[in-house]
Amino acid sequence: MIADFDKRYDFVIFFDVKDGNPNGDPDAGNLPRIDAETGHGLITDVCIKRKVRNYVTLKENDKPPYSIFIKEKSVLNNTIQQAYDSLQINLSEPPTDATDGKKRNKTGQGQGKEIDRARRFLCQNFYDIRAFGAVLSTGANAGQVRGPVQLTFARSVDPIVTLEHSITRMAVATEAEAEKQGGDNRTMGRKFTVPYGLYRAHGFVSAPLAAQTGFSSTDLELFWEALTNMFEHDRSAARGLMGTRKLFIFEHSSKMGNAPVQQLFDAITVKQVDTGKPARDFRDYDVSINMEQIPQGVNVIVR
Repeated sequence: MIADFDKRYDFVIFFDVKDGNPNGDPDAGNLPRIDAETGHGLITDVCIKRKVRNYVTLKENDKPPYSIFIKEKSVLNNTIQQAYDSLQINLSEPPTDATDGKKRNKTGQGQGKEIDRARRFLCQNFYDIRAFGAVLSTGANAGQVRGPVQLTFARSVDPIVTLEHSITRMAVATEAEAEKQGGDNRTMGRKFTVPYGLYRAHGFVSAPLAAQTGFSSTDLELFWEALTNMFEHDRSAARGLMGTRKLFIFEHSSKMGNAPVQQLFDAITVKQVDTGKPARDFRDYDVSINMEQIPQGVNVIVR
């Protein structure tokens, strides 16, 4: 597999949430994730990847070569086995030797070739494997794939405040609950929101790793599109109002890169316009980039 681009990419994405819970922590009663020492909000890389996967699924109808491997209620080992079945690979059945017609165990190099075939098949058909990689050895062994696209946790620019709200549902789930309430039929619940938070995440795209998975320039363009629009079809009352605000892409002129990533990321600064009041909108921040800090060989694309 060969990628059709030979440039390294690094990127910074800003997105915000208003009156919603961007990424609840199931180990903390679904409270918004937070850095306990600083009070800054956190959103996992897995959460962001999930939104990219969902966008690709909606746009491409979950069909090859844009099928999604990690999806809700899927059984991953069954999917890997389907790859073996499609390629008519059966590692448990000894192959027939063409010279004497005898069965011999498939081991060593022969088995490795079959595993590579299955891995290539899965990379070719599943977008998220090409992009993010996957462990494909949990059932029928298809090896492991190290993805060219990687993301960090997102962290809020400022500390966030978590609000707790009481909510009422004018119904109950069972007859027993109705009898206990004498027909009042109300269900009380709790809801957590962040009044406002601007989050910043960082990401990386490796051309050498893209060549290993077949991640193409078309795949890359779809990834940028997904990052820009990933909240547009992911609306829910729980998440409030979320949206991508800025995407800074650093395009290197070489596959190994022309500058350390820290130098590029440090060129982007975020300042609150009025520090005398809490931020409640993206307009309360000034996001800028110092182009003087960007070295030759690096092109900056802003979306």
